[in-house]
Amino acid sequence: MDLSLLRTFLAVYRCGSFTGAAPQLGLSQPTVTAQIRAMEAQLGQQLFRRMPRGVAPTSIADELAGQVAKHVDALSTIAERGLAPADPFAAPVHLAGPVELTTARVLPALVGLVGRGLKLRVTFGLADELLSGLDDRRFDLVVSTIRPHGRSLSVTPLTDEEFVLVAGRSWASKIDADQLARDPLATLKGVPLVAYAEELPIIRRYWRSVFGARPKGSPAVVVPDLRGVLAGVLAGFGITVLPRYLCAGELASGELVELVRSEIPPINTLFLAAHAATVRRPHIAAVRARLLEAAAGW
Repeated sequence: MDLSLLRTFLAVYRCGSFTGAAPQLGLSQPTVTAQIRAMEAQLGQQLFRRMPRGVAPTSIADELAGQVAKHVDALSTIAERGLAPADPFAAPVHLAGPVELTTARVLPALVGLVGRGLKLRVTFGLADELLSGLDDRRFDLVVSTIRPHGRSLSVTPLTDEEFVLVAGRSWASKIDADQLARDPLATLKGVPLVAYAEELPIIRRYWRSVFGARPKGSPAVVVPDLRGVLAGVLAGFGITVLPRYLCAGELASGELVELVRSEIPPINTLFLAAHAATVRRPHIAAVRARLLEAAAGW
């Protein structure tokens, strides 16, 4: 069977639609449809069922994808790279992720690769928009705060971030520790909240997990960058919830005080996502392997 037909089949299988596969392949949607119909005619079996949104693979397609995916991906990588030996870092890696973890952990982990010639292009943003960019092939690797889904992606858990409820020394001194232990919701009522967003996403998750309730009221200060939230709490604006990695130094120095010690602290798992078809390319594979290695110590 023609390799180009198999590439088209895999793209549709991973994207879940003819329309989504077309730009990845550099083909029109009618051409993609025609190639899939040609494959089905050759096989004498249906590969995809049309759905209200996209297509769903048949069991025949599932079996075929399992047989050919790794081989087609390997051949495609060789074809794109060329058969002659080449600099594995000739092309830049387009990496995207949340600004806080990327600047604090991800970029420092890649210093060695940059020293060996890696070219890196970094984009910051929220998980949904970054994963959309991954689907559109604008990014090679995405560090995501939510689990990505899709047959076209290779997704691996990267690290867990633990959340802590903190206050600067000035506010911590005003909060009765014994009363906080007995009745945290009543004790924290009226204490100003410094938040990442108006909807209190991180604080709300902590409150539900540790206190079994939703936080009351609106934040006193909103800063759309957790580093700014940290600065605001250090300045004395109020209290907040932060990933421990981001404020570990301030907790160790006593500039910040952890207000509540939870037996099971709230965590969020971050994921490293790439296209299944490109994850084995040398420059992308090198960055991915380095991040997974480094994250074991985060």
